Amino acid sequence: MKDKNKKLDLGKIIITIIFIYCIIFVIQKGINILKNISQICVIDEGSIKFEETAEAYILRDEILLKGENYKNGMIQIIPEGQRVAKDSAVFRYYSNGEEDLLNKIATLDDEINATIESSGLMIFSTDIKNLDVQIEKVVNSMYNLNDIEEIKSKKSELENYITKKTKITGDLSPADSRLKTLIEQRNNLEGQIGTGSEIIKAPAAGIVSYRIDDLEEILKTNDFNYLNRDFLEKLNIKLGSIIPTNTEKGKIINNFECYIACIINTEKASVAQIGDKVKLRLPSGEEIDATIVHITVEKDNNRVIVFRIIDKVEELIQYRKISVDIIWWSYTGLKISNSAILEDNDIAYVERNKAGYTDKIYVKIKRQNDTYSIVENYTNEELKELGISDEYISKRSLIKVYDEILIH
Repeated sequence: MKDKNKKLDLGKIIITIIFIYCIIFVIQKGINILKNISQICVIDEGSIKFEETAEAYILRDEILLKGENYKNGMIQIIPEGQRVAKDSAVFRYYSNGEEDLLNKIATLDDEINATIESSGLMIFSTDIKNLDVQIEKVVNSMYNLNDIEEIKSKKSELENYITKKTKITGDLSPADSRLKTLIEQRNNLEGQIGTGSEIIKAPAAGIVSYRIDDLEEILKTNDFNYLNRDFLEKLNIKLGSIIPTNTEKGKIINNFECYIACIINTEKASVAQIGDKVKLRLPSGEEIDATIVHITVEKDNNRVIVFRIIDKVEELIQYRKISVDIIWWSYTGLKISNSAILEDNDIAYVERNKAGYTDKIYVKIKRQNDTYSIVENYTNEELKELGISDEYISKRSLIKVYDEILIH
C-alpha cells in the first residue's frame, strides 16, 4: 500500500514538473513573438520637423494718439481691435463741465420717456423698430459680462442706439408738442458736449488699440540695427504678460504685418540667412509663415534674428513678449525610424521583411531629426554612380508605403 502511495506522489510530482515546463515554454515563446513584433515597423507617409523654442519680442508699426485734454478722461468712439480709416474719429476726451451736461441729458431722457408713456403716443417707423431690436440684443448680451472694458463698450453702444431712437422720435413728433421741445433741448445739450470736447482722429488706417506699454516709440520697425541682446533684456518685459488698457492714450497699429525678434544661440541660428523662410508656432498653436529680415551677430555668438509675419497680427496685439517655436524646416515623404537605418560603405539601407524573408534596399535620406528620417528610393543611375553592382540593380526592390522593415 505504501509503495502504491509513493508511486502516486511521484506521478503528481512529474505531472507538476511537466506543467511548469509547459508554462515556461509558452511564456518564452510569447516573449520571442513580442520581440519579433517590436523589431518590425511599417513605412508610412509622414512629416518631420526641426524646431527650437525661443522668447520673442513683438515689434509693430504703431502710432500713438494723445491729445491736450488727456487728464479729463476719454470716451472710446472706436472700440479695441476694430479697424479704422484714415481721418476717422477714434476717441474723444471729456469736455470741461461735461458731467453736469450728462446729468441734465439723463434727466431729460426720463422726462421724454414719461411724456411718451403718458401721452400714449404711438410712432410707427421701420427705423425705430430696427433700433428697438438692436437695443434688445445689446441688453441681452450684457447679462453675463464680467470684463469691465467690454461692459463699457456695450454701454456706449446702447447709449448710441437710444440717442438715435430719441432723435427719430423727435423728428416724427408734432411740431408744437412738448415731446419735440424736450428732444430739442436734449439735442442742444448734446451739441454743447461735442463742441467742448477734444476729438482724436486716426492719422492713418489700421487697427485701434488702447493697450499702451510706452514701448511704441522705442521698439521701432523702420531700422533694426539698434537691436541687441542687452537692449532687449534691459526692457524687463515679462513673458506672456498682457499689455494693460490705458485711459489717456490710444494707438493705431498696422495690421498687415509685424515683426518678431528672438535672441538665439544654436547651430541652426548660426547658419540662418536674411531671406530664409521658416514657420513660427504661436502660443495658440497656430503655425504661420515667417521671413528673416534682419540678423545681428554678437561677440558671444548670440544672434538677434528678426522675423516678419503677415498672419495673426491682430492676435498678438495684447502682447509684447511671447514664447514661439521656430520651425526651421518641415519635410514630408516616406517616414521611418532612425533605428531602422543601417550603412554599407556610407550608403544608407534598410532591411525589408516580406513573408519572413528580408532583402536589402538602399535609400536616400532626404531629411533627418533625432528620431525619424524621410527617405526615398535611389534611381538606377544614382546607384551606378555610388558603385553598386549591376547584379543588385537588376534585382533590386523599391520601398513603398506599408512595407515592413526591421528595427535594429
